[in-house]
Amino acid sequence: MPAATNRRDLLKLGAGTVTAGWATAAGTSRAAQGADDGAANWPKIKITKVTTYLLECELERAFGASVSVPLDKKRDALLVKLETDSGLVGWGETSPINGARGTIDKFLAPRLIGRNPLEYRALWRSLWGANFGNGLAVGAVEMAINDLRGKALGMPVAELFGGRFRDKIPVYVSALDYVEGIDIEEWYPRRAEKMVAAGHKAIKMRLGRYSVKRESKVVQAVRRAVGPDIKLMADGNGAYTMANALKMAHSLRTFDFEFLEEPMPQRSNNYPGYEVLREKMPLPLAGGEALDSRAAAKALIDRRAFDIIQPDASLCGGIGEVVFISELAQLSGIRCYPHCWGADIVIAATVQTLALVPDPHFGLPTDTPFLELDQSENPWREGLAKGQIEVQDGFVRVPRKPGLGITVDEELVQKYAV
Repeated sequence: MPAATNRRDLLKLGAGTVTAGWATAAGTSRAAQGADDGAANWPKIKITKVTTYLLECELERAFGASVSVPLDKKRDALLVKLETDSGLVGWGETSPINGARGTIDKFLAPRLIGRNPLEYRALWRSLWGANFGNGLAVGAVEMAINDLRGKALGMPVAELFGGRFRDKIPVYVSALDYVEGIDIEEWYPRRAEKMVAAGHKAIKMRLGRYSVKRESKVVQAVRRAVGPDIKLMADGNGAYTMANALKMAHSLRTFDFEFLEEPMPQRSNNYPGYEVLREKMPLPLAGGEALDSRAAAKALIDRRAFDIIQPDASLCGGIGEVVFISELAQLSGIRCYPHCWGADIVIAATVQTLALVPDPHFGLPTDTPFLELDQSENPWREGLAKGQIEVQDGFVRVPRKPGLGITVDEELVQKYAV
């Protein structure tokens, strides 16, 4: 082809190239339609079985939050496994409360049998319509559907939603819980030092079980133990009045804490009074783990109840729902740090989700969302997917294996299933 020598020649060349491209595309499209009659060219697989597993175990030492009376001596989790006629399986996880297992077994499973997991949007609509808004049940099933469709297409979940913003996620460990038989004055600083020695860069502690005066001294001792460079966060678990929440918040600000999470009661997912509290807070206010849908999240975002919103994929309807909520939050300049409390399946799902959560602004990523990693006794964390999700230098890498990026140890599932 002769080289174009002027603007007119370039325009002619461009027009010819575009025309040829249209012709080629049209021919290809007609050929594809003739070969496939217009049908989507994706794997033809069907869900054949839906199984739920309730896992339970006794703990060596009771632990809990400020409002745990008595402290928790047992741990549980609800898993869902989707099987297909292709041999592929998908896994999801949630908390076994609010009738989640019965909802999955009785209402959701019949709507899944015979369906292609790649029909994501249609399935999502069907799941919400079937159970009148049980975000826990939908969350577990939606995780499993995403795990399946990622495996079917050979893609990690993050790529299914349009590609990741980041390849690694900063981590904060939820490591300072109230433990049976140990005073917090002794336990919290010692535990915090252990986390730093293990390489963690950010630590969250539970507060609110004792007086503000007593726990403010513990806060000071923890800061002294870890030094000035470790990020610290606190979770009140709904134990405070507004007045005491503000007193504790001022103490936390003195010792350079990143945020205070849910100091006042949730009252289902309404969080009454939080917008008033946020206006008075000397540091960021976080919350929203009790959200059960995007509608509930939108109401709180519109009220500006939080500086940091924390939807949980296993509680609010799944990975797609958290991504949607994070985009709503971004429009209002609100950070999104998804809540994560459970076993390896929830952790893997949250890691994939965090690869998709936007920063709350369009500048440099100065507010990159964190992954929460519980450090309390749990045989299914680093057990169901042992060695597959690891913290290195304060970060977790987003897996590039298909689906959630983990292989579930089904023998361990059977060991703890009741």
